[in-house]
Amino acid sequence: MDKVIINSYEDFEKLVGQEIGVSDYVEVSQERINLFADATLDHQWIHVDTERAKVESPYHSTIVHGYLTLSLLPHMWNQIIEVNNLKMMINYGMDKMKFGQAVLSGQSIRMRASLHSLQNLRGVAKAEIKFTIEIKDQPKKALEGIAIFLYYFK
Repeated sequence: MDKVIINSYEDFEKLVGQEIGVSDYVEVSQERINLFADATLDHQWIHVDTERAKVESPYHSTIVHGYLTLSLLPHMWNQIIEVNNLKMMINYGMDKMKFGQAVLSGQSIRMRASLHSLQNLRGVAKAEIKFTIEIKDQPKKALEGIAIFLYYFK
């Protein structure tokens, strides 16, 4: 799928209430999980101890940190959309974020996004992006919520 190209506030306006797109799948390997554990100092065994997880985890596998799943959102968002003519973009916040299904080590996830709302704040575009993180071949969502970005157009 081609990226949606946004060059102005008016381009964004046309997308309100519509699905913008779907990212490619990203595999979340045990190596990525371990690196995230090192970066965040979250070495809980259910994420990093593969032998113990096989025996003691209800998933019989290690699972991806919920915040690792969330942290992949910008990468997946950038596969869906290209916003040009910016001075800067700011991650403003999250609303109604819920983790649904655990992502197991080695599974692949992707993002589905729609433009929930758009406001013009004195020339700054406040975009509320409704997102869902899907797990390949699984019916339940890994994560859903609303990501809020501020786009400062030139």
